[in-house]
Amino acid sequence: MPVYRSYDQAALDAQYDNGRATPDHPRWTDAWPPASAAARAQLGGRLNLAYGTGARQTLDFFPAPAPDAPILIFIHGGYWRARDKSDFTFVAPAYVTKGAAVVMAGYPLAPAVTMDEIVASLRSAVTWVFHNARSFGADPGRIHIAGHSAGGHLAAMMLSTDWKAHGLPADLVKGACGISGLYDLEPIQLCFLNQDLRMTPATARANSPLHLVPAVAGPLILAVGGKETDELRRQQQAYADAWRGAGLPLTIVPLPDDQHFSILDSFCDPANPLFQAVWRQISGSAR
Repeated sequence: MPVYRSYDQAALDAQYDNGRATPDHPRWTDAWPPASAAARAQLGGRLNLAYGTGARQTLDFFPAPAPDAPILIFIHGGYWRARDKSDFTFVAPAYVTKGAAVVMAGYPLAPAVTMDEIVASLRSAVTWVFHNARSFGADPGRIHIAGHSAGGHLAAMMLSTDWKAHGLPADLVKGACGISGLYDLEPIQLCFLNQDLRMTPATARANSPLHLVPAVAGPLILAVGGKETDELRRQQQAYADAWRGAGLPLTIVPLPDDQHFSILDSFCDPANPLFQAVWRQISGSAR
């Protein structure tokens, strides 16, 4: 019996089980923590800066070599219920070397908090970066956000946020990149992941970037691996269609040989088209 589109429950669950879809994923996931520890040793930086009162409401700030640098905030994945910012520092060195300050944003995880609280937490993190960037030699007028998987969803939510309603510049986020992102939470609410996320249909819709495309926004970059599941590729296509339909600036980077885990290697490889597109967005932002 279909529960979403043509998928029965088992088939829908399989579409969002990235580990099952990529049996050799430990080749990447096991390498992330030691590579990230090496990156922190290389970069130095300021770790576990509190932007809120919660234990996981912290961020790591890695300054650029030169002052007045643009800022890249990276939001990790883990289906809003797993992983930590410290697992993903390995993406930072390539961007710092090019001249960006990099922020690794932590956030509270389900089931301890709701999706509404996770999104609100990231808004608090971005606000903190805006108010404190100058003290780290970075330019608060050049904030960009990138995220992988659930982090791609959260990056898109930040690009769709009405920052003016929060007392901040309307164009606070100058651009974003969604990597293997999730932009429609309806199927998430209907699959196994909702045991921890506990979303209602209304909560899922209210936190779906697909239904929150702004009238005006900075440029968006989207990338999904050609070897990812049909649903993840459909998610990106639906969001891209909505973004284009609103007349907003969009770049899609095809990565036919990547899957859900290898795509982060592409994101931080200076020779890769995805890195190059992100760097063009960051370096081209107005001062």
